Amino acid sequence: MNKLKILNDPIYGFITIPNALVFELIQHKYFQRLRRITQMGMSYLVFPGAHHTRFQHAIGCVHLMQKVVQVLRFKEIVISKEEETALYVAILLHDIGHGPFSHAMEHSIVKNVSHEQISLLFMEELNTEFNSSLTLAIQIFKGKYPRKFMCQLVSGQLDMDRADYLKRDSFYTGVSEGNINSERLITMLNVVDDALVVEEKGIYSVEKFINARRFMYWQVYLHKTGIVAEQLLIRVLKRAKEIINKGIPIETSKAFQYFLEHDISLTEFNIEVLNRFAELDDFDIITSLKTWQYHEDFVLRNLCDMIINRKLLKIKMKDTKVKTENLEKHIEKLVAKYKITAAEAKYFVFSGQISNQTYMLKNQGIHILYNSGKIRDIADVSDQFDPKALTKPVTKYYICYPKEKL
Repeated sequence: MNKLKILNDPIYGFITIPNALVFELIQHKYFQRLRRITQMGMSYLVFPGAHHTRFQHAIGCVHLMQKVVQVLRFKEIVISKEEETALYVAILLHDIGHGPFSHAMEHSIVKNVSHEQISLLFMEELNTEFNSSLTLAIQIFKGKYPRKFMCQLVSGQLDMDRADYLKRDSFYTGVSEGNINSERLITMLNVVDDALVVEEKGIYSVEKFINARRFMYWQVYLHKTGIVAEQLLIRVLKRAKEIINKGIPIETSKAFQYFLEHDISLTEFNIEVLNRFAELDDFDIITSLKTWQYHEDFVLRNLCDMIINRKLLKIKMKDTKVKTENLEKHIEKLVAKYKITAAEAKYFVFSGQISNQTYMLKNQGIHILYNSGKIRDIADVSDQFDPKALTKPVTKYYICYPKEKL
């Protein structure tokens, strides 16, 4: 009974840990690391309250999954005890593979390895440690479990991950437009032919959910200041690796040093590498930035100073691709002013693109169950949305360069 703890959450109030296995997983060092990984990366430079963590988010997801299980059982959907625990474990550990600053450094610390792939590696290692009690959860996480609705609850367009992060991120950023009524949405869920559906009376809640997600992406997650801060952080890593490869010593933590010295791909991700990765968190990066802002290297020093003291590059958003001559003009100016090479100047002058798709049709759609028994996609029945506009990816382009001086 000592393991059925109650946690106090600012979003949902009291959250109960459902069983001993979930408690033991929360207590594990792999999961405790998430207390030191921010949910929204560099967004705190735009929204000062956005310091909440992946730990809080994962616990919130488990709470929502408990509500789902209650609602579906009330509607006579059979969910066994084993399946229930597997759902809790899968949603608890879905983000365990995130590196420092969440998405900001994905693919940078390790070579083309996504956080989902690292999450799976952590889950498989924990499965060995916990006598194969995570096998079913891993199946659900991978989307391989035959009962499709369970996979959709962990990873889908109306999953508990989104249901928590939209509500939580909107709360901590103070952006009220992103707030959704996750309890109402959950109450409207049902299952037909082992696939997730939303009952007809929940259609407006779904519309609000999709609108909130679209708003949060363009106004918060893809905010231009957040974008430039993330890009600077990626470039800090790139420069630090270059310096180490030249044989110049660089001061940092042991765990971070290992990943700066090695290019780790998925095939090299053995248990030793996984444990080293588990030692990495936001504090390694922040401490390194604070140290490197005094490094003798011009590029590294200035990049770190920009992030630590929030003296970021200027960023301009465009609807069309940035012309090469625009970039070259800013590069030439920097080269002349600071007597640096064009390659070094490119750390401070660059372009890129961001894109987002509000809603995906076909297999991943949100389906509405009518009282007549008919099932239709939300994009076909909503009078609020133009399906073509809703499902079309929107791409924006940006250029970054120094405001006046470095």
